[in-house]
Amino acid sequence: MPNSIQVNLVTKAPSDTKKAAEHSVEMPRFRLYFLHPKFWPTWLLISILYLISWLPYRLQILLGKGLGKLLFKLLPKRVKVARRNLELAYPDYPVAKRETMLRANFANNGIALFETGMAWWWPDWRMKRKLKVEGVEFLDQAEAEGKGVFLILFHFLSLEVHARMFGLVKPSVGLYRPHNNALMEYLQTKGRNRSNKYMIRKKDVRGMLNALNSGEVCGYLPDQDYGRNRSVYVPLFAVPDAATTTGTSLFAAGANCTTLITTIERLPGGKGYKLAIMPPQQPIPSGDETEDARRINKEVERAVSQCPEAYMWVHRRFKTRPDESMPSYYA
Repeated sequence: MPNSIQVNLVTKAPSDTKKAAEHSVEMPRFRLYFLHPKFWPTWLLISILYLISWLPYRLQILLGKGLGKLLFKLLPKRVKVARRNLELAYPDYPVAKRETMLRANFANNGIALFETGMAWWWPDWRMKRKLKVEGVEFLDQAEAEGKGVFLILFHFLSLEVHARMFGLVKPSVGLYRPHNNALMEYLQTKGRNRSNKYMIRKKDVRGMLNALNSGEVCGYLPDQDYGRNRSVYVPLFAVPDAATTTGTSLFAAGANCTTLITTIERLPGGKGYKLAIMPPQQPIPSGDETEDARRINKEVERAVSQCPEAYMWVHRRFKTRPDESMPSYYA
């Protein structure tokens, strides 16, 4: 596939565009308050990350692997969660194989930290040099049909790079959750909007639907445990009752849009990343929210099987049980 990036913006009626933009999160501004001593540790860490982001790419990957080994020793609770998730997902694997996957996963966690610096501060030309794209024709088809794109992403550890690189292909709209640290909120929002359009608060359903109906590409991540509200219990890997959001059906069926899936793969040898855009194997929406949840989880399994070490296993994905009286998978 060609590596060149071409951005084709959807032409929308001014009223539709204005209606969608009304729900966008206002970009935070720099405040003198950020110079308060309580933010000095954040400034120190961010400054180190910024300086590292300008090192050669392959060196950053090497440093990230080393950091991941350190995180494996410093974060025993996260190690325990990831180990349990791998045990639940792959019960037939030998223990030694799962342990190898676990250590590789923490190496990827270390790399992901430095990838955040790349995503937030690299100039476009440097990002494009590391980007290969497949499936742009699916975006073009949705645009030709006058539809928005409901874009499904998954929680792979290269998610920050994924969002930035997708924005180089097609500036998009994302859901947003504020950071508890005001300085990090400023830096994170600024970084994540670098190649994309704007963000919508995660509970703003109307804002998301308006954006889709106005022809925007809107990203959504349905693969974590968001609790009992608006969830169904369907299989995921070897777990028969994973709490899975029905938000996928809400947005896919509630707007004039096409559902597409995008994944990212870190290429070996420091060659960069392959960003793939594709339709789901079975159409979404199906007309049944439980069936949609099943289909999404199948897509998660398919994507994770390509590189399970790069998935976010440190999240307690199976924490919500169908009945509160049932024992926790993490007890």
